Amino acid sequence: MGFTTLVYHEIRKKAEFNPESPSAIDVTQDYNDILPSPLFVTLEHFEEQMRYIHNEGFHILTVDEVKNYYYAGIDIPEKSVLITFDDCYQSMKKYAYPILKEYGFHAVSFVVTGWLHEVGKGFTPERSVCLTKEDLTEMTDVFQYANHTDSFHQRTDVKTSMMMSTTDEEFAQDLDKCNKYVPVKDVFAYPFGLFNDRNVNVLKEKGFKLAFTTETGPNTQETDPLHLRRNVVPYFIDMDAFTKILGE
Repeated sequence: MGFTTLVYHEIRKKAEFNPESPSAIDVTQDYNDILPSPLFVTLEHFEEQMRYIHNEGFHILTVDEVKNYYYAGIDIPEKSVLITFDDCYQSMKKYAYPILKEYGFHAVSFVVTGWLHEVGKGFTPERSVCLTKEDLTEMTDVFQYANHTDSFHQRTDVKTSMMMSTTDEEFAQDLDKCNKYVPVKDVFAYPFGLFNDRNVNVLKEKGFKLAFTTETGPNTQETDPLHLRRNVVPYFIDMDAFTKILGE
């Protein structure tokens, strides 16, 4: 027995999405980057995927259930899935929130607190624009919010993030800053899925119970809870491949 974790970033209507044109991010922090096309999913596919999960009777996990699975030995239902979103872009509110709410689903959103805008902006399909704290507050009936750093969600190169090159003390301080806002204070997602042993040790010292990578595959009780696997759902995936991710 185990569970599958799905991770989404951005959603676009098929007619508004051009995979040949990567989306620039729009965040409060002074940081420029491009969100690659595989981190998008079309609205039509997302609707189909959520409908499948609902119709096939999957159990939608909360982070508390996952923590109890690892730390209290409490079993989870056989067909269990954890739905996660990273970075809090506008499509999470515009598209994901109403669909998840319709099915009675809940999800975990990993927040980069230094990216959130103070004032909301109009939805722009060509850019990946972050939400505001007010936006996130309006979705607490569906989303739990957890730590994705305050200001260390930055690449230094393809295989390294700022979090990996900073000192342990600076990383610990950044975690504390993010935790001043997010309600779920012991669950983390590694930015870009990049991390080193020092990062994991800081999380242990700070009392984090779960940490998510972007390594693919299911999670079992043998999986290290600070190295949990997540499956990115890309725009080009068909339903046959999606059901295989779920272990069907």
